[in-house]
Amino acid sequence: MPPWPERSPGPRPGADRLCLQGILYVLHNDIAWQLLPLEVRFGSGQTCWRRLERWQQAAVFDRLHPVLLAELNVAGELDWSRACVDGSHIPAKKGEPTPVRHRSTAGRRAASTT
Repeated sequence: MPPWPERSPGPRPGADRLCLQGILYVLHNDIAWQLLPLEVRFGSGQTCWRRLERWQQAAVFDRLHPVLLAELNVAGELDWSRACVDGSHIPAKKGEPTPVRHRSTAGRRAASTT
């Protein structure tokens, strides 16, 4: 998916960097998108939210995360003694498939008549 359509109606989109700063501001301050103050000039909360949606659909953050970790590691900015490993980014192994129950070919017991 291209970042923007070739020709879209309305005003030109805000700068990516400003939208990213707005997204981080909302997440860091744990505020609603509509409460993003316009004075900080990141764009409206709706604009930042739409950009976040577009980037998530394009898997931007999935590609950015390992790059950021590698650069921080090279710069010596990561404290690996405090690393935590979880399985949220790795699919769980399914193990052995559950065996399918086969229908019995034995005769059925007769219904009780007493």
